Amino acid sequence: MAEQQEQAAADAMTTRIGQAVMLLHGGDREEARSRFLDLWAEIGEEGDALHRCTLAHYMADTQDDPSDELAWDLRALSAADELTDQLTDELTDDRGADHPERHPSLAVRAFYPSLHLNLAADYVKLGRSEAARGHLGAARAGVGVLGDDAYGDGVRAGIGRLESRLDREGPDGAPEPTPRRPGQGRGPGGTGGPGGETLGPPRREP
Repeated sequence: MAEQQEQAAADAMTTRIGQAVMLLHGGDREEARSRFLDLWAEIGEEGDALHRCTLAHYMADTQDDPSDELAWDLRALSAADELTDQLTDELTDDRGADHPERHPSLAVRAFYPSLHLNLAADYVKLGRSEAARGHLGAARAGVGVLGDDAYGDGVRAGIGRLESRLDREGPDGAPEPTPRRPGQGRGPGGTGGPGGETLGPPRREP
């Protein structure tokens, strides 16, 4: 019974996150930001890692200050790391050991190219090319887990565009600010929201 109640609460939170995301996609950034903040306070710093990852990512999309955007994207990455650690621990039990190739930790790995691409674009905005290149390298290193689909193609294309831009700027260049385009694409392995969209780190197109 307790497990069913926990699942119902998780499903309800997923729906509420999805409703706020729909506001964001509809252009109501202020209301979306307010709802995300309320949900973040409700979940708490120790709450469900997938929910925190999703919320932090979308919260970054609502920020006007590039430094605040970076802070939220870093929270999203930290939550993804926690989620990966949790799922890796679960893989050691009897349920996951028999079929490790089916374990959800493999799907979570597909978050990382997008998350690192987001952070690279944040650092570009702040004129921190070296940090941007570091995250861009991490994004490039992780693309092997992406599928040959629209999402994977979009992330790979975004990485390529930002790589080309940084190459043109040179090691000491200060790229122009890169506008964020909220709501682009879908994140792999995320939870379903209202209307059937996938909640999870979506594609950024720098």
